[in-house]
Amino acid sequence: MARKRNEWLDWLKALIIAGLLAFFVRMFLFTPIVVDGPSMLPTLEDGDHMIVNKFTYFVGEPERFDIVIFHATAKKDFIKRVIGLPGEHVEVRDESLYIDGGKVEEPFLDKKKEELDENDVYTFDFTLEDLPGNYSEIPPDHVLVLGDNRSNSTDSRLLGLIPYDQIVGEAAVLYWPLDRFRFIN
Repeated sequence: MARKRNEWLDWLKALIIAGLLAFFVRMFLFTPIVVDGPSMLPTLEDGDHMIVNKFTYFVGEPERFDIVIFHATAKKDFIKRVIGLPGEHVEVRDESLYIDGGKVEEPFLDKKKEELDENDVYTFDFTLEDLPGNYSEIPPDHVLVLGDNRSNSTDSRLLGLIPYDQIVGEAAVLYWPLDRFRFIN
């Protein structure tokens, strides 16, 4: 009888430890997310299931072109691409991105831009000063984010700059649907 009781206690301890470990991993390291909407097309599609690496920004800062998840509202997280970093001035002019006056290539948009007709506009011109907050450069601990589907994205052009403390983490793995499985970089 005592042996059976000890076996149950061992199982209970194992389940509690597993539960605590799962809680720790989800709270501080990784969490799943489902892409909601078309704002990251063609890179990510509505309904894609991903794993978010929450640990990355505990030890480092966002880098240009990282795909990040952030708290847009108290109840809604958004997924966008980091375009501008602290201390930079950002401008889009004639479908080209300029950081501190220098043109920066966005290879993830090349295919979509090739599909445009001569008179189509994929990214409307803007400068950092046009965004909410009227900044002349991105302040410390903030980033400018844009969706890859520039004509259909609620991003920094409407939300303003995103503080680091609102960033949940970086998109790490697209795991569903299986035919689209890949590591995000």
